Amino acid sequence: MNRRTLLATIAAFALTPAFAHAEMLRYTPGLVDERLAAGETVFVDFYADWCSTCRAQTRVLNQLKAENPAFEENITFIQVDWDQYSDEALARRLEIPRRSTLVMLRGDMQLGRIVAGTRAADIKALLDTGL
Repeated sequence: MNRRTLLATIAAFALTPAFAHAEMLRYTPGLVDERLAAGETVFVDFYADWCSTCRAQTRVLNQLKAENPAFEENITFIQVDWDQYSDEALARRLEIPRRSTLVMLRGDMQLGRIVAGTRAADIKALLDTGL
């Protein structure tokens, strides 16, 4: 493959909807608090790789972010691996009941949450609270 073909292929992938949005940040202890202290609005996704509801939520989120770039311009998206961090201080403080919980935070306020919901209208409404 020559250089021109390689660059064209990379550009094509970058423009497809699956790659049209930035990846969510992977959670590490303290990351959410650090981003909130910096004045960011933070969307926290408590997920598990094996969870079908989580995968459905991710598909809806990707579609909504592709349709409205303002979401990624104004909201920091962080995924928390439920299997690794379900008993971490963040999950306890936010009283997260289970994986597939989505939470919107700003400052010291919780703007909203969805537990196990996959309806696009509900997830869009949650994202809209972050704008």
